[in-house]
Amino acid sequence: MADLELVAGNAEPPARAKLRLTRRRFLATTAGAAGLTAAAVGAYAGLIEPMGLTVTRYALTPPGWRAGQKLTVTVIADLHAGGPDMLLPHVRHVVDTASALKSDLILMLGDFKARYPFRTTPVADIDWAAELARLDAPLGVWAILGNHDWWYDLRGVRSALAGIRVPVLENDAVLLGPSGRQFWLAGLGDQLAHWLGPGRFRGEDDLPGTLAKIKTDDPVLLLAHEPDIFPQVPDRVSLTLAGHTHGGQIRIPLLWQHYVPSKYGARFAYGGVIENDRHMIVSGGLGTSIVPARLGVPPEIVYLTLGV
Repeated sequence: MADLELVAGNAEPPARAKLRLTRRRFLATTAGAAGLTAAAVGAYAGLIEPMGLTVTRYALTPPGWRAGQKLTVTVIADLHAGGPDMLLPHVRHVVDTASALKSDLILMLGDFKARYPFRTTPVADIDWAAELARLDAPLGVWAILGNHDWWYDLRGVRSALAGIRVPVLENDAVLLGPSGRQFWLAGLGDQLAHWLGPGRFRGEDDLPGTLAKIKTDDPVLLLAHEPDIFPQVPDRVSLTLAGHTHGGQIRIPLLWQHYVPSKYGARFAYGGVIENDRHMIVSGGLGTSIVPARLGVPPEIVYLTLGV
């Protein structure tokens, strides 16, 4: 509430007194309101939005996909299991929500564990993996690895996924589906797997080698943790699915696009992307990275309906 002054010498009752807002008090009040607003936004970004969960739905028939070949796909990206915002109850909620979608296929796009530059509450591999083990789909549950998996605990993540029998696709492709409705599911190795220095990485991805394993004319779904591979993806691929960016994670107007973890800035930050009739969908992901906060990009599970 503004700090108001009674006009000097005014003898009227306070209820009817003329009021004057001085410039100094106005600036102080404005600064205080701005501070309160910033604090409220910060509290929302740190305590409320990361704990939410939405299901973002897409329905499309991308180029190369057979018309009428319906396929439903649930996509879980960037789980980042661990405190403060992706503790075991939230992981359980993610799995419950994904399971309720009852899709034909479930895909996990990497970055399974959280890591921050300060002490947080961990979620043990055996615990988050046990939750993911509850996922089931007629065409299987498949995964790729992300940069955090490679940088911080590759052995632990591999072991956890192997323990629940979730196959990890690394520069590999598998043919799925019944005869006449088959499609290829291809997964790339991570593009940022090895840190070489500031802004320099060596990846484990092999796009040409992966596509060389595709032996029929059936449609192709490509999984890539980072969306930056997209300009190199040929139109042989019907749809590329990616994560990594968290949709920008904290979308402060005019600023957020400069901090998207992509060499292309906001070009591939989030959502449906179409370039030269090639299609990609980038998930906003579920957890957080570097800063345990989200603003304007609530955690999401992506649900696709193809062939509509």
